[in-house]
Amino acid sequence: MNKGAFQVSRTIFENDVWTDVVKFRLFFYILGKATFSENGIKHAGIHLERGQYLRSLRNLQDDLAYREGRGNAEKKYPLTTIQRKIKSLEKEGRITTKSTEYGTLFTVVNYALYQDLGNYKNDSVEQQWNSDGTVTEQRWNNNKKEKKEKNDNKHIHDLYDHYCSKNIANHQKLSEPMKRAINARLKDYSFDELKKAIDNYAIVFASDEYWFTHKYPLADFMRDKDIRKFVEEADPLSNFKKDKNNNDFRQKHDPRDKEIAFQRWIQDGNDPDSFDWSD
Repeated sequence: MNKGAFQVSRTIFENDVWTDVVKFRLFFYILGKATFSENGIKHAGIHLERGQYLRSLRNLQDDLAYREGRGNAEKKYPLTTIQRKIKSLEKEGRITTKSTEYGTLFTVVNYALYQDLGNYKNDSVEQQWNSDGTVTEQRWNNNKKEKKEKNDNKHIHDLYDHYCSKNIANHQKLSEPMKRAINARLKDYSFDELKKAIDNYAIVFASDEYWFTHKYPLADFMRDKDIRKFVEEADPLSNFKKDKNNNDFRQKHDPRDKEIAFQRWIQDGNDPDSFDWSD
C-alpha cells in the first residue's frame, strides 16, 4: 500500500507549514502515506480514493513518535496536540477528515496537483502551496467576522428587549442611536455584564429602598459614565441604598471619572464637543 515514491514541491520550505514542526510532520506523513493509485485501493473494507489515508489517532501518535535527549528516550505528541494540528490543517484547506469505525479518513486536498510532474514546470504547485492557507485563512477570518457581527447584532436586540421588559422607558422601536450606544458598550463589557447592569438599575429604580430615581432612555443608560454605576463591580445595590433613617447615601464620585468617560467617548468615534460634562 505505502511502497514507492511521492512528490513534493521545494516551495514547502517557504510555506508557513514548514515552521510548525508538529503540523509539518503530520501533513508530510499523511501526504506520503496517502493512496497514490489512480483507481484507489481497498483497505480495511473501505475503498480509498487517490489522496486518501485511513489511520486512527492512536496509531498516528505512534507513527509520529520521536527520540530526544541523551537517553534517546522515545517521546510522543499528546493526542490533544495531534487533534489540534489536524483541525489547523483542515482550517487551512490542506486536508479534510471523516470519522469511520476503522479510524479517521484523511483526504489530501489537491493531491493530484501535488503528484502531477507536469505541474512543477510552472508555478501552479507553488501557487497552491501558498494559497491553500492564505485563501482558507481569509475565508476563516471572514466567517469569524460574520459570526461575530451576527452575535453582536443578536446581543443588541436581546439587550433592547431586556431593557424594555423592565418597563422603565416606553420605547417603540430599536433606534439607530440605541444600536450604536449598545454596540459601543459591548466593546467594554460582556453581554452578561450589560444584562446584569440593566437588572441592577431596574431594582434600584423600582424600589423605595434606593434613593436613585433618574429615568434613563436606553441610549442614555448605555453611556459609559452612566452604565458603569450599575455594573456588578460598582455594587449599585449598596451604593444607592437609603440609610435606616431614610436619608440618602449619595454615591461618591472619583474626579477622574469624567476624564475617563471623555476619553472613551472620543474612542467610540463621537464628537468631543458633544460630550456631556454634567454630573
